[in-house]
This record gives sequence, structure tokens and C-alpha cells, in this order.
Amino acid sequence: MNLAQEAALVAGKDLRIEARSRVTIRQIIPFGLITLVLFAFALDPDRGILRHVAPGLFWVTILLALLLAISRAYSIESDNGATDSLRMSGLDPSGIFLGKATAIAVELMLLEIVLTVGVVVLFNVSIASIGFLVLTALAATVGLAAIGTLYGVLASGLRVRETLVPVLLLPVVAPILLGATRAWEAAIDGSVSDGWPWIGILVVSAMLFTAIGMLGFGSLLEES
Repeated sequence: MNLAQEAALVAGKDLRIEARSRVTIRQIIPFGLITLVLFAFALDPDRGILRHVAPGLFWVTILLALLLAISRAYSIESDNGATDSLRMSGLDPSGIFLGKATAIAVELMLLEIVLTVGVVVLFNVSIASIGFLVLTALAATVGLAAIGTLYGVLASGLRVRETLVPVLLLPVVAPILLGATRAWEAAIDGSVSDGWPWIGILVVSAMLFTAIGMLGFGSLLEES
């Protein structure tokens, strides 16, 4: 099998596990919607605050969901000894990394679709450029999934992984969250020209961490 086939095999495995357990549908998506509802009640909609803070709240919610998805992805394999099977499978570590990152990205994209509808309805936000919004979401999601997969395997062998992953992850994803928030603001306001530099940051970050993950995942997997 080539690299793409191996990645598809691993991604298919992880997505089948999620489809059978329905954790994304039953837990992560409701968690994201409840978070938006709480923000809607906590802030004063009469002063128009919600519309201005909607991009930041959206991506903070996605970040929280990413932490849940990472914990879920690696706790299953660690608890059932599947990590050893991955090591002995003969699959290219780069393919395993791409597959697991793809599965996490698909879960995040599903959540993003639902939360975007929630933001439009709850926060009374109108989107001026849907195409730019989709491009922002794709670039940011790839970067977040790559970072999450990389740091997830880094902490998977530790008993304190539930608390260690957020500590390691948050400083690294800060540029992506900032870029995604600013690009989202540009998509809402229709000032697409102001958002392209932020899209550039997201694309570079996604490419950088994907390359780092492909190069370093094998060593981290062996140590986990």
C-alpha cells in the first residue's frame, strides 16, 4: 500500500470506532452547542456584544472539542493495547499520523458545521463571504488536527495525559486560533482583503505541523 492508502486505512478505523460509539454526536456536538448557549446567556445581546465576540467564542469552543477528541482518540488505543498493534502493523508512521489527523479533522469539521449554524441563529450573525469562511475553516482545522495528533501521541503514554495535553497544546495553537478568529471576522464583515494575511498564517501553520508530524510521529509512537 502507498502512503495515501495507509492513511485512509487508519482514518477509516478511527472513524468507524466513532461511528459505532457515537461519542461525537452524543457528547462533543452537544457540548459545543451548550457552550454557545451559555455564552449567549452570559453576554448581553442587546448591546451587540455577541456578534463581535462570535468568531473568538466559536474557535475557543472548537479548541475545547479538540481536547476531547484527542483524549478520546488515544485513550481507546492505550486502554485496549491497540498502540502496540499500530507499532507492529508495518504501516508507515507518516501514514498513521495522516490517518489519525484526518479522522480528527473530519470530527472537527462536522462540529464546525453544526456550530456555525448555532452561531448564526443564537448570535444573530450574518456571513458576508461563505467561501472565505469555508477556506478559513479548512486551513485552521488541518492545522489543529495535525497539532492535536502530534501532541496526543506525545502524551499518550503518560498517566497524566488528560491534564498534560492542554498544557502542551494551548501555547502552540495560539497563532492558529488568532488567525482563524481574524479571518472569521473578515468573512463576517465582508472585508476579505484584510483576511488573506491571516489565511496565509493558517496555511503555513498547517503545512509546518503536518510536515513535523510526518517526520516525528514514528519516534513518538515508539516512546508512547
